[in-house]
Amino acid sequence: MPKILLLGAPGVGKGTHSAKITKDFGIPAIATGDILRDNLKRETELGKKAKAFMESGGLVPDDLIIALIKERLSEDDAKNGYLFDGFPRTIAQAEELDTLLAEQNDGLDYVIYLNAPKEVLVKRIAGRRVCPSCKATYRESEVADGKCVACGDEVITRKDDEAATVEKRIEVYNEQTAPLVDYYKKKGLLVEIDADGDIAAVQAKVDAALGVG
Repeated sequence: MPKILLLGAPGVGKGTHSAKITKDFGIPAIATGDILRDNLKRETELGKKAKAFMESGGLVPDDLIIALIKERLSEDDAKNGYLFDGFPRTIAQAEELDTLLAEQNDGLDYVIYLNAPKEVLVKRIAGRRVCPSCKATYRESEVADGKCVACGDEVITRKDDEAATVEKRIEVYNEQTAPLVDYYKKKGLLVEIDADGDIAAVQAKVDAALGVG
């Protein structure tokens, strides 16, 4: 089973494509946010250390993030393959990940880079609607009456999805994470996919890159 890293700016569709890739290959998606929440909930030693940084308003340091990733990779469902979603975020984290994987005689097989113009990303996210009750997510055109299709509650625009916030999120991505494109291109792992299109068309490109028939 493949070891995959999914790269792309906010709004490019990583969540959608991650879900299909992990289902196709039967591998887990590994996201630092999920790992942090799990460790906080279980009150593990690593979770307690992370909580101290989070409660003080600081960022969880890279060495602690890597320790959490290392622990997650040791779990049975990740033995034969996995997909990193939203990690690494910086060159420093990528270098730490390389070291960790080398220690385990492991390595990435693919780095899938979903790329789309900024104006497309802003439009997609600003047009996103979320149900506060059941957490279902829709495009604006899918809920013309403002009601959740699943439960009938009023859908909302999250603060994170407002246009001004989206602009800032993309700016942070360009500063911190976009340099990973060149980093993995130099390693010969990068597969760039034009994500400016409908979901099915983009997914077909992803499937082709990963050899999914």
